[in-house]
Amino acid sequence: MRLKLVRENTSVDFFSKARIWLGISLVMMVVALGSFLIQGLAFGIDFQGGTSIRTQSETALDIGEYRNALVPLELGDVSITEVNDPSFAENQHVAMIRIQAQEGDERIASDTIEAIQAALVDVDPTITFQQIESVGPKVSGELINTAILAVTLAVAAILLYIWMRFEWQFAVGAVLALVHDVLLTIGIFSELQIKFDLAIIAALLTIVGYSINDTVIVFDRVRENLRKYKKKDLKEVLNLSINETLSRTLMTSLTTLIALISLFVLGGDVIRGFVFAMIWGVVIGTYSSIFVASAILLVLGVKRDWSKKDPAAGTRYAHIDN
Repeated sequence: MRLKLVRENTSVDFFSKARIWLGISLVMMVVALGSFLIQGLAFGIDFQGGTSIRTQSETALDIGEYRNALVPLELGDVSITEVNDPSFAENQHVAMIRIQAQEGDERIASDTIEAIQAALVDVDPTITFQQIESVGPKVSGELINTAILAVTLAVAAILLYIWMRFEWQFAVGAVLALVHDVLLTIGIFSELQIKFDLAIIAALLTIVGYSINDTVIVFDRVRENLRKYKKKDLKEVLNLSINETLSRTLMTSLTTLIALISLFVLGGDVIRGFVFAMIWGVVIGTYSSIFVASAILLVLGVKRDWSKKDPAAGTRYAHIDN
C-alpha cells in the first residue's frame, strides 16, 4: 500500500489566478528589497568583522555586570545577548558576546582576547569559553565579495544550463524564480534581523539547487507534453504537467521539511539560522516552481513546432508517491 498525497488524475487549475500569484510574489519581492535597503542585514562576524565569544556559566547571567567588566578595555561597540534554548540544562547559561573589529587591526590581537577572558572570569568564576571567532575588517570585506560572486555565478551557471537543455523562455522563467527565492530569503532575514553569516550563504546556494531541481522536473514534463499534445493550449499543458508531477513535488518537500523542522527544534541555536533559511527556502522554492516559474513561461510563451519526439523526456519523475 502506497501513501498518496495527491489522488491520481488530479486536475487543479493552477493558472486560474496566475496574475494574482505573480502579483503576490511581486509585492513580497518589493517588501523584501525595501527591508534590505532600509534596515539592511544583521551581518555576523564573518561579514562585519570583529570577535564573537560564546560563553557558558553555571550561574544566572547578569549582562550588566558583563558589560561593566568590559568597559575599561575600551573595545568600542559590544553586544551581549543571552542564548535561550529548550535543550539547555537548568544550570546551563549561555551568552553570545560580539565585539566590533578594532580599527587598524587586520586580526584581533590575542592579548585583547586574553584581557576579555580575564575580565569576565573576575565577574563569574564559573564561566567557560565555548567558542571564539575573530575576523579582521579586510577579511570580512573579502568574504562579502566572495559570497556575492558565489551566488551570482551559481545563478548564471543555472541560466546557461537551462538555456542549453530547454528553450530560452524556460531559462528566463527558471532564473527569475531563483531570483525570487533568493531575494525573499534575504528579505526575511532582513525583516527579522536574524544573524546573516557564511552559513546562510551556504543555505542560499542549497536553496538555489533545491528550487532548480523542482523547476527542472516540472519543465521536463512540460516539454514532453508539448510534444505529446501539439494542439492543446499552453495553459492546459502547463496545468497538466504540474498536476502530473505534484505528488512528487509535495512528497519531496514534506519529507525534507520533516527533517529540517526536527533539526530546528532539537539541533540547538548554533545551526538554527541555517536550518531556518533552509525551511523557508524549501517552502518558497516549492511555491516558485509551481506558481512563479511556470507562470512566467505562460507569459513568455514557447514555440510548439518541435518535430523530433523524445520518448524518454520527463518519464523519470512522473507519479512518484514513495
